[in-house]
Amino acid sequence: MVGSLTRAPLLAQEHVIAERKRRERISQSFLSLAALIPGLKKKDKNSVLGDAIEYLKQLQERKARLEEQVAKRTVESVKFVKKTTQFYEQDDQTSSYDENFDTQSKNPFPDIEARVSNKDVLIRIHCETNKGCISNIINEVEKLHLSVLNSNALPFGQATLYITIVAQMEDEFSMTLRDLVKTLREGLLSFM
Repeated sequence: MVGSLTRAPLLAQEHVIAERKRRERISQSFLSLAALIPGLKKKDKNSVLGDAIEYLKQLQERKARLEEQVAKRTVESVKFVKKTTQFYEQDDQTSSYDENFDTQSKNPFPDIEARVSNKDVLIRIHCETNKGCISNIINEVEKLHLSVLNSNALPFGQATLYITIVAQMEDEFSMTLRDLVKTLREGLLSFM
């Protein structure tokens, strides 16, 4: 019985020391948390926890707004080169597949790439140079319910042109980007 009486004060003292260390770790954690919260005025534990909760809610709302903005900036792209079509989607996911357009001809022209961001459309065309080519291309684009905002044509060598068109979708525009490129290519093949 004597042995258990001497142990009790020792255990009680160890318990007091362990509890003191635990409270010190908690206090240090509160100080560390308080240092992370901008504009914190009061440093008591209740204020630190309350302000930390509010700050985390603000960060979550900000994250949701930024994700929404990124989603609105979706850029979609389709490119036809020879007999291969590549379709690019956001988040760097890429898939490709074969389209057998113009299988009779070995001529890869016109080479058309289109990108869409919201209602803006960027069209790049690499084609053979011929008389009236640029005005015919712009007419074909406008037939698809796209308002041409800007166009640029650069000759490359003696036989080809690089044409860039920036357009905006009109309210009547209702085709997929893939269909836009396919229809535009078919229209251009009719006069090239």
